[in-house]
Amino acid sequence: MTYTVETAGLRKSFGGNTVLKALDLGIRQGEVFALLGPNGAGKTTTVRILATLIRPDGGTARVAGHDVAKDPRAVRAAISLTGQYAAVDELLTGRENLVMMAKLRRLDRREAHRRADELLARFDLTDARDRRAATYSGGMRRRLDLALGLVTRPRVLFLDEPTTGLDPRSRREVWAAVADLARSGVTVLLTTQYLEEADKLADRIAVLDHGEVVAEGTTAELKATAGTGTVELFFPDEPTLGRAAATLDGLADREKLSLRVVGDGSARHVREVLDLLDRHGVQVDRLDQHRPTLDEVFLSLTERVRLPEGV
Repeated sequence: MTYTVETAGLRKSFGGNTVLKALDLGIRQGEVFALLGPNGAGKTTTVRILATLIRPDGGTARVAGHDVAKDPRAVRAAISLTGQYAAVDELLTGRENLVMMAKLRRLDRREAHRRADELLARFDLTDARDRRAATYSGGMRRRLDLALGLVTRPRVLFLDEPTTGLDPRSRREVWAAVADLARSGVTVLLTTQYLEEADKLADRIAVLDHGEVVAEGTTAELKATAGTGTVELFFPDEPTLGRAAATLDGLADREKLSLRVVGDGSARHVREVLDLLDRHGVQVDRLDQHRPTLDEVFLSLTERVRLPEGV
């Protein structure tokens, strides 16, 4: 399979501290791929290598068909990078920011203005086009920052924790913009510490810890690795709960009049449980289904050994 972004055995150390051990990644065109991991796991270092800002110590990395070490100029021509903080000129208006970037990218005057207006419309900033960026909200600044990175339509967009410090509404505005970019065919590599962000946006996720991938897959695949699901059944009275507990192997809660039954969390398992109760004439008021969350996956994969106090 041909990947738009690919690494093999990628290694990087700083001052004797190994940040990346032997990183292998493969990201397809038009995919939103999320890198999750605790602080120091190697997420930002990975992005900086792929964006040609630093060189790896070993291994290989290719972006849009170009080797990041051997042909960095070709890589830079194919990518855009948006860091943790919006890099906009607050003294300029939104439109002036975009026109300036377009001219820096060597678009002629007419094309620069056309592209600026196109991006303002795409990121829902047309009404604020003539306002100074200093007056923009956090979400508007971040959307403008994304627009600045798309002046020349990159094949690959690197987003390094793009919603850091944003309120929930602004974060969702950025999510909508990123999803739209992916639908247009842009490959997006996203680093984030917001598990909900990865859950909402990513087609696939890689979890990094201590400089290496400890798990990779779709959200559903990763959640399946965190363990079994449970079905909590609620009953009208204590006698009915007692009959259910005698029928099923589960954990009864007399205060809640409920029984928790462990399974795989699938619809098939739920049907089997309900059919068994029905055959025994046990009435169920309602049920709640619990599946592992991405939070549980993250914690189970990146849990670190705690040192005793004083060590």
